Amino acid sequence: MSYEPQHKPASEPPATTVQLNHTVVHASDRQLSAEFLAAVLGLEVGAPFGPFLPVELGNGVTLDYYELRDAPIQSQHYAFLVPDEQFDTMIARLERIGVTYYADPSHTEPGRINRLFGGRGAYFDDPDGHNMEIMTRPYARP
Repeated sequence: MSYEPQHKPASEPPATTVQLNHTVVHASDRQLSAEFLAAVLGLEVGAPFGPFLPVELGNGVTLDYYELRDAPIQSQHYAFLVPDEQFDTMIARLERIGVTYYADPSHTEPGRINRLFGGRGAYFDDPDGHNMEIMTRPYARP
């Protein structure tokens, strides 16, 4: 099997607006995890859609929480670009519910934020150990 780029015929237009629509987030308790993230980010949990419990983000991407009852949850990283004026409120929500936040993804700087790329950011674990990140500026990529 080859993963070499496929050359499109000249008559086929390039895909210029490929966007992420949704992704599945595994959880031991989909309700608890979806409500946790929604509460921190100031969002709402949507109506169940089959086995999924959605949290819709502001850019049309949906996190579809899916409950895994008989399997371990593999920790993933999810990063959220948030408005600067809401960052302090989100940090206050974490403090109010007793969740430690960190300045770094390795969780070695508790109770601190970072100031990467001229913005502010923090990392925290969700109920299943997913490493969540809130940041006010996107990472500068080369």
